[in-house]
Amino acid sequence: MTASGRAGEPSAWPPLRGELRGIEPYGAPQLDVPVQLNVNENPYGPSDACIADIAAAAAEAAATLNRYPDREFVALRADLASYLSGDAGAGVTIAPEQVWAANGSNEVMLQLLQAFGGPGRTAVSFAPTYSMYPEYARDTNTRWVAGRRAEDFALDLDAARDLVKTEQPSVILLPSPNNPTGTALPPEAVRTLCEAAGDEGIVVVDEAYGEFRRTGVPSALELLPSYRNLVVTRTMSKAFAGAGLRLGYLAADPAICDAIRVVRLPYHLSAVTQAVARAALRHAPELLGKVDELRGERDALVGWLRAEGYDVADSDANFVLFGRFADRHAVWQGLLDQGVLIRETGPDGWLRVSVGTATEMAAFRTALNEVTAVNGERA
Repeated sequence: MTASGRAGEPSAWPPLRGELRGIEPYGAPQLDVPVQLNVNENPYGPSDACIADIAAAAAEAAATLNRYPDREFVALRADLASYLSGDAGAGVTIAPEQVWAANGSNEVMLQLLQAFGGPGRTAVSFAPTYSMYPEYARDTNTRWVAGRRAEDFALDLDAARDLVKTEQPSVILLPSPNNPTGTALPPEAVRTLCEAAGDEGIVVVDEAYGEFRRTGVPSALELLPSYRNLVVTRTMSKAFAGAGLRLGYLAADPAICDAIRVVRLPYHLSAVTQAVARAALRHAPELLGKVDELRGERDALVGWLRAEGYDVADSDANFVLFGRFADRHAVWQGLLDQGVLIRETGPDGWLRVSVGTATEMAAFRTALNEVTAVNGERA
């Protein structure tokens, strides 16, 4: 016997699943620097009036903490349904029974993979894509297959359809706008993949950055009445300036929401989370009030980067992917040395910067010019 107590197995402690050994946990650097532009946060916090309402809601919930929260979070689902109906386009109404919520859109995605993925099943996405997707698949023992996006990061619909027909996935993950590229999907892409998947698979359109989409770019919410296998996810972390709240949610056919209830943990949304989320939704116009300003800063940044000679992906999000660099880590480190933290992610040679305040974006532009002037790291 080996030290682990099992014949033929190497000694290791703790007795972690073999496929998880040596893997670093997910996470962007959390560094105390003057300009933090690496995790796509909303730089504008809530007003004093909103803070007071949230505090009052949390205090009221605190008086009931000796009891379990509403397991079905009925009131919160109704509020989320009302908000989504206003963003879904003319003629589309989202009912409370079509809404589900969890601890950030990360847990929403994990629950979807728990319910619809698993051993013997496949999840598909198209790279470059959100780096957590393969981790959701790994954690649920779901086979992971990544197709490729086109050179401009759009989907080649013929190739995407062929991959779905070949792999027959149970779950298709489509971020729109895509992270890390910022690319939004046209409605025909969602239609094509919903039809290719049929009743054997669900199509998850991850709209974590949906509120930042450019004028005229529709939400996949508009297609919900047409496809019962379509799921649209959102979050309060980005446009709602609620990254610390940890509230993600989805809209889908009620049967999908009921299926998720099988795998959710009991009382997975605390009474405080439910109360604070509802208070934030009461202040939606205010919390979303800076979205137009951030869109303007994003579009100005895209224009400036292109004028400086960089390759820049079209963005419908609150971040911009730009390049190309012979040594992107050197540029990332040079910016950090200047007090500006961005994200080293995406395809080789590219970097991603979140859109911040006008002052923060000015600091980024100055630092980038200084860094590239010193070491000339462009590809």
